[in-house]
Amino acid sequence: MSDEIPKLRLAPPESAEEIKRRHERETRLADRRHEDDLEDSLKGFRVGSVPYLNAVPLTRGIEDEIIFIRPSELAAKLRNDELDAALVSISEVLMHDKYDILDGIAVASLGEVKSVFLAHRQPLEEIKEIYCDTASLAGFNLLKVLLAERGLKPELKPLNDYKDAPTKDNVFLIGDRAIDFLFGNPNHQIWDLGAAWFELTGLPFVYAVWALRRGIENKELRRQLHSAKAFGMDTLDNIINTRPEYTLDFRKDYLGWHIHYHLGTDERRGIAKFVELLRKHGLGPVYEPRFVP
Repeated sequence: MSDEIPKLRLAPPESAEEIKRRHERETRLADRRHEDDLEDSLKGFRVGSVPYLNAVPLTRGIEDEIIFIRPSELAAKLRNDELDAALVSISEVLMHDKYDILDGIAVASLGEVKSVFLAHRQPLEEIKEIYCDTASLAGFNLLKVLLAERGLKPELKPLNDYKDAPTKDNVFLIGDRAIDFLFGNPNHQIWDLGAAWFELTGLPFVYAVWALRRGIENKELRRQLHSAKAFGMDTLDNIINTRPEYTLDFRKDYLGWHIHYHLGTDERRGIAKFVELLRKHGLGPVYEPRFVP
């Protein structure tokens, strides 16, 4: 018998392309396991959200268990106790003393937001009327506050048909409809309300939060909503790369920069400042927010 130690046969080194494919495969498997864990996780609870691109990361893995409807309808269902939780305008929570806010999660911006703005052909100080998308109370009330802080009081009229938006001299839009308007290359100036709020206060603005109906046991619901958000943040690059809305470059900027999803100390300070200014300009009643982990 030979005393020589047999040589080990080493696997050939992987190419960069092979490493990339293996990583993608392992990531897909991990995502599927996470989705399986979240499946039926909201069983026993009625939960609603908005059908906007900016809310996608907060419902990752639980989409099939959620009702998606426009913000004003969502708020009405929550108000009527037809839902146990909903991703609604911060104004809905502040103006109705019947909800708790799930801490740590929000749709917010620190500066330019891209999807909440006044498109105007006239100088702000000369505007007499604005046609408004009233789907979101947060954006609508933010517009009122920012105008009031400038001493401006134009007449605010409802925008009855989104198709009419490009024909209006001054129109306020929110959400995906606002982004659609931008992609139409309008001949308007854009007053971005996220940027205007930051210029006024130096704080983030919180547009939407998970509002929880009081009086029910919802510890498990809160845990699952936190888990869905964590999954959304972990897979944000995948969301950006695979969603069909708009362009890849826009989704990168919008979801990766303009919008953020944390509700922490600065965001709570932003909410407190909004409460202060709503009260200052008589846009109430306004209640103190209550946060739960």
